[in-house]
Amino acid sequence: MTLVAERRPETAPHPHHPLRAEVVRGFGPWAGAAVLLTVAVALGADAGQWQGGWAETRERLHVAAGLLGVPLALAAGCWHGGRERRRRTEELLAAAARAPLARLLASGLPLVLWVVAGYAAAALLAWLATWYCAMGDSPYVIAPLTDAAVLASAVLAGQVVGRLVAWRLAAPLLAAGAYVGIGMLTYGSGNNSYAPLSPVVDAMTDSVPVWWQPLAMTAWAGGLAGAAVLAYAARLRAVALLPLAAAIAAGTLLVQTGDGLWHTGPLARRQVCDTSTTPQICVNARSEKLLPQVKDALSGLTGRLEGVRNLPVRFEDRPGGPARDEVGLPMLTPIGWTVVRGELADPREYAWAAGMSLYGRSECDDSAPSLDAVDNAVEHYLAPSPLEKDFDEQLVESDEADRARLKDRLEARARLRAMSEQERRAWLSAYFATANECDLSKVPTL
Repeated sequence: MTLVAERRPETAPHPHHPLRAEVVRGFGPWAGAAVLLTVAVALGADAGQWQGGWAETRERLHVAAGLLGVPLALAAGCWHGGRERRRRTEELLAAAARAPLARLLASGLPLVLWVVAGYAAAALLAWLATWYCAMGDSPYVIAPLTDAAVLASAVLAGQVVGRLVAWRLAAPLLAAGAYVGIGMLTYGSGNNSYAPLSPVVDAMTDSVPVWWQPLAMTAWAGGLAGAAVLAYAARLRAVALLPLAAAIAAGTLLVQTGDGLWHTGPLARRQVCDTSTTPQICVNARSEKLLPQVKDALSGLTGRLEGVRNLPVRFEDRPGGPARDEVGLPMLTPIGWTVVRGELADPREYAWAAGMSLYGRSECDDSAPSLDAVDNAVEHYLAPSPLEKDFDEQLVESDEADRARLKDRLEARARLRAMSEQERRAWLSAYFATANECDLSKVPTL
């Protein structure tokens, strides 16, 4: 008996989804890489001014996405939209069974995916760059999501332009025009009431948008792009009026609300304080991880003020300025000056600035030489300027009046240093009782 092996029928290869080729090959990956590179280079050029602050990172990402990413997305969509014309396959595709809207979306959505992926990768890199030196706060997720929606809308709008305009220079000119237009809309001179329509306009670093602003911006950008797509490719072109109406409604709401689109964030209204020092030290809750550094930088100053009366209760750091019994902490923001990548750039200079804020004699029109010597002696004792030696040398090399001024300063410094601890505390208490006085007769002498 002969056994014959049963032959299994050959299975047909599994057909790939028609969008797969568009996603994995062609122009999309290059466009995504261009968006990633453009945003990353723009952020890296001034990284010291946003690293460590989540609100600053949000702001820089948003500006890069709106001012650079949107023109690039429009140009990418425009170039991709003219692909069939450059390949001379327009008539062939027009005869296919697929509807024009389906063909446009099949061509445009993979490009949208890559552009958004490129921006998402840039945003993730920015978050990682801030995470390791963050001063407090937490990432702002809604802003990048809104930016991604605007970029997706720009790609689809560019697709329509590319299919309508038969010119190879259309893409770069569209990008240049969008860059100039967005810049003028955002940074135009005068009272620009239409600025809220710009994809670049953002809140200040201590502010957050109202809850519906991201939704309105998405409806504004998405509605315009949707109207363009439907007007070009839908069988019933009147349908384009629906997204257009949504865009007009959202744009009107944005323009009429104006500055009311943003308000001070709840975190920026709070402070984190160390009450063990005199004065107490408070930093904004957005920078709470800097409190140990600030306390350490001011430790010499606060140590010398222990037991001294008539001082402000605390150094404060919140919007609106100090209360009557407070004094403003030297600024920690904007990032890149006092603070760089989560570290105080110059603790000695910061301590000097804090000491100078304890009296307001700088507001006096003209102080007497003896009053200048007293103030300088207090400055030297509490927290001298890092440049004090240079200033003294400049006075030595100047005229006779400046040399006499330096002599008075050195003598006052020596007298204050020679006092006993108890005597010096009593004298400093009397001095700070007249910290804002311009009248020499009311200020204790040395």
